[in-house]
Amino acid sequence: MKLRDIAHSRTGDKGNISNISVIAFDEKDYPLLLEKVTAEKVKQHFSELVHGEVIRYELPNIGALNFVLFDALSGGVTRSLALDIHGKSYSSALMDMDI
Repeated sequence: MKLRDIAHSRTGDKGNISNISVIAFDEKDYPLLLEKVTAEKVKQHFSELVHGEVIRYELPNIGALNFVLFDALSGGVTRSLALDIHGKSYSSALMDMDI
């Protein structure tokens, strides 16, 4: 199953840090998110793009996880020549992860 089958996502950025939220469509799937979508798995999924630490924050009241990815945007908006300098496509890439 793909993560997108049970959740949706939003991204944000600040400098060279990307923030990705993963929100369960149905609260009954939140325990599965907790089990399958770990910081380690997200770091592995983005191993070619994210060169720093990945921290996961749990938000059980809203059935969501928030991931902060350090050294993730090739220097950030003002320093990167990358096509996706804000990292907005990271949410789509994460939703393609197998769980």
